[in-house]
Amino acid sequence: MDSSAPQRRANAITGHLIAAGDSSSLLRLNATSGEFVSGTYIYNKATVLFFQKNCRQESGMYTARSPLKLVSRFQDHPEIGTLHDNFVHSVDTFRDYKYLGTRIRVDGTIGEYKWMTYGETGTARSATGSGLVYHGISKGSSIGLYFINRPEWLIVDHACSAYSYISVPLYDTLGPDAVKYIVNHAAVQAIFCVPQTLNSILSFLSDIPSVRLVVVVGGIDDQIPSLPSSTGVQVISYSKLLSQGRSNPQPFCPPKPDDVATICYTSGTTGTPKGAVLTHENLIANVAGASIAVKFYPSDVYISYLPLAHIYERVNQIMTAYFGVAVGFYQGDNMKLMDDMAALRPTIFCSVPRLYNRIYAGITNAVKTSGTLKEKLFNAAYNAKRQALLNGKNPSPMWDRLVFNKIKDRLGGRVRFMVSGASPLSPDVMDFLKICFGGRVAEGYGMTETSCVISSMDEGDSLSGHVGSPNPACEIKLVDVPEMNYTTADEPYPRGEICVRGPIVFRGYHKDEVQTREVIDEDGWLHTGDIGLWFSGGRLKIIDRKKNIFKLAQGEYIAPEKIENVYAKCKFVAQCFVYGDSLNSSLVAVVSVDPDVLQEWATSQGIKFENLQQLCNDPRAKAAVLADMDAIGREAQLRGFEFAKAVTLVHEPFTLENGLLTPTFKVKRPQAKEYFAKAISDMYADLATSDPSPQSKL
Repeated sequence: MDSSAPQRRANAITGHLIAAGDSSSLLRLNATSGEFVSGTYIYNKATVLFFQKNCRQESGMYTARSPLKLVSRFQDHPEIGTLHDNFVHSVDTFRDYKYLGTRIRVDGTIGEYKWMTYGETGTARSATGSGLVYHGISKGSSIGLYFINRPEWLIVDHACSAYSYISVPLYDTLGPDAVKYIVNHAAVQAIFCVPQTLNSILSFLSDIPSVRLVVVVGGIDDQIPSLPSSTGVQVISYSKLLSQGRSNPQPFCPPKPDDVATICYTSGTTGTPKGAVLTHENLIANVAGASIAVKFYPSDVYISYLPLAHIYERVNQIMTAYFGVAVGFYQGDNMKLMDDMAALRPTIFCSVPRLYNRIYAGITNAVKTSGTLKEKLFNAAYNAKRQALLNGKNPSPMWDRLVFNKIKDRLGGRVRFMVSGASPLSPDVMDFLKICFGGRVAEGYGMTETSCVISSMDEGDSLSGHVGSPNPACEIKLVDVPEMNYTTADEPYPRGEICVRGPIVFRGYHKDEVQTREVIDEDGWLHTGDIGLWFSGGRLKIIDRKKNIFKLAQGEYIAPEKIENVYAKCKFVAQCFVYGDSLNSSLVAVVSVDPDVLQEWATSQGIKFENLQQLCNDPRAKAAVLADMDAIGREAQLRGFEFAKAVTLVHEPFTLENGLLTPTFKVKRPQAKEYFAKAISDMYADLATSDPSPQSKL
């Protein structure tokens, strides 16, 4: 950040800030603002400073929770500068509190949660780190974690922080080729795995020469394979490593704030994984900034099921440790997540739109099939509670007792805070969650390259459809994208590519200066590739993606992800891929169907079918799905050319295994285009036959 930035902010605030006081107004504009600062918005208790440069090429925003200096440390504990400091604070403060919980099996049946305390976890952390030192793994080495969420993941991560190792998550869903690439690219020296992933490692052991030690979590000593000494690799159980560490305790080797904490590999829609280099300072700054608006407590319970290999869950874990929250892990099977939640009864639930959309669809479908009386009762309760919330009043508790408590019980009955991230959440779904589950529901925006949170919704904000105000640990600006007709001069709201600067911005891509320079400019701004607009009250709204954009034959630009998020609310749709190009004037869609909903519909219509594939090919099923998609599209006020004019139904889901999804569950567009090439070609051929010159509906 340039040296003039603090003075620039100070001058702007001195000249243009209006004290909000106790005003009930959510939004006020300083009419005397000069050319440099076009307006100062006072929004709730958090002031946001908004400015536009004279050249109109940029539109930036700082959060006035800390307007003169970006947050880089926790306000209550500025001495915490690293992840190691953070966990030392946690162990000292919450030593006897529950920390890590897993469900135990009794006679083959899954039982209740069993817990480790913060103190016990701290002891295991020390033994793990000491074990690595015992095996000669030197300070600064990369340590791979190749298994899904469980207590040992966090214990190993804490050990890496305490002994100045660099943790490198290895996605268990990336496949052997990507894992091999990451291990070599990051020069990983030790890998922690589970028996299920051990065979994969052993199969390409000769191709990963940097690896010296493989630790099998959950492995039984007499079942661990013994490798020839000529390989130079030792394979041991995690319990043995702990024993060796306890017998040979080593003092901590604390990192410095600017030391690398982790290399987080992101799997984009194309190319090999890129390793985002994040320092301790990056991660602490991000969580410190985010924690100003979000408060957790030692009485809170969090369920961990989002992949720890992704930055979203990783940063959640840094925050839960800071506040002394109890973290219960799911069994490892998404299909049993609701059962785990019923047993754990969490108070905090962080998830992604994909799951929230399924919860929304499941409840609305259950209501519609519950009978006229129950449906009327639900609608009456929903509308009454919605109106009360819109008016800023407390809804009658009668509606919760009659209707919504039963719905709350689906998530354990105690959730007080729900968070959505990773991709946009439909405003309708967010409002639905607020009404049905009560408590606070917030949406955030972030990326691996910014150590996670860029912006998040403020408490008390009743407006949906945006991602809140800036994290106090960063500054945000919008930059014109003229080729897409987005400019900061746009009325009524400035629009452009979202750029971020501050202590949360990553150091760069590991061993890739070229791609680093492509995203970080000479002034330190990270160009996200996302298109946003500054909404009322200093809120940021994501409206497009700079890369995933295409133009139809008539010249209309299409943002397919926005349309897919609308169609995701269709009861028949499990997943959706919208396609178009400059040779055609209309869009087509490939829908992976919800089998239960489609089969139930077919039965109600008296349609006979032998299997799901046959039903997917039935023109009546296609017509019904497209009609429902059209209805959802009209509700969302899609423009005429944004409607899919033809649909292909498939029974096979989009998965990591068939190459159609990234590990963050985003559609791989080039791969999907190739995978469904024949279906796309057939749909356009059918459209041409039915209308030789299809026109977009305006």
